[in-house]
Amino acid sequence: MNGRLVTDRYINPLTDFGFKRIFGTEPNKALLIDFLNVILPKKHRISDLSYRNNENVGNNALDRKAIFDLYCQSEKGDRFIVEIQKAKQNFFKDRSLYYSTFPIQEQALKGNFWNYHLAPVYTVGILDFVFDDHKNDETLLHTVELKDQQCNVFYDKLKFIYLELPKFQKPLEALESHFDKWLYLLRHLPDLDDPPELLQESTFMQLFEIAEIANFSPAEQGAYEDSLKYYRDLNNVVDTSRQEGREEGREEGREEGREEGREEEAIRIAIRLIKNRFGQLSPGAISSIQSLSIEELEALIDVQTSFGNLDDLDVWLAERRVG
Repeated sequence: MNGRLVTDRYINPLTDFGFKRIFGTEPNKALLIDFLNVILPKKHRISDLSYRNNENVGNNALDRKAIFDLYCQSEKGDRFIVEIQKAKQNFFKDRSLYYSTFPIQEQALKGNFWNYHLAPVYTVGILDFVFDDHKNDETLLHTVELKDQQCNVFYDKLKFIYLELPKFQKPLEALESHFDKWLYLLRHLPDLDDPPELLQESTFMQLFEIAEIANFSPAEQGAYEDSLKYYRDLNNVVDTSRQEGREEGREEGREEGREEGREEEAIRIAIRLIKNRFGQLSPGAISSIQSLSIEELEALIDVQTSFGNLDDLDVWLAERRVG
């Protein structure tokens, strides 16, 4: 790799490039089927799937679009949105709910005689963080359904599945189930020099072959390096800025000082993430970002990964100015 970013044998599956290379192409769909089947309820497990367009728009041009990491449909018609989330977002649950509305709406039949029969919709979030309200809960796989006041399932065909990867701490020698092995690879694939004997089963050997960086073309190597740099920068910026915000708050010792530190932190994160993704920002865009409220800055940090280009950022900022 000419002394550049990558020295590992295998890609990091939590990068955009790594995730889509392993799970997001037709020749490799057996890996996605196998992974989904270890986290889905038994009655909804799948034998085949097809990939669908991962960019969805609402019913008119003014509706905000949604760009999924992966969007697929099983042979029975079940819809699956699969998202990788690398850093905590304040409104990730809201985003999951919003995204689930697109595969619901697309099932509507045109005409006057549709009976509203819907196929199941699953939103699967693979999280490289832990929800704040889950920090004291050791459960790492959460299945969320609509329930009534007696906690009985009210509607069985809309599910949100969240996998909190940082909670998985088992070492290689302690792996027991197929589920354990998948989680271990999602967390530790780039740390491996060779396929461990415990993981030398057909599914994972296919994964190791697909994930080996030496098999990439020069263009693929460059794309992976860019994706890895973004992943590392995102983690570094968030970690550093949070620490700086805490230190500023402690030094001030007052709520006003803490709020100022929080706002400056959010501005730094928002500008850095946009620059990392698209390059230099115009002075006008930077000025607009700096004028946002703390709530709007946090919303920008949450949604910036859904921007396809800088035009999307300009539209988002213009909506805030109009509002």
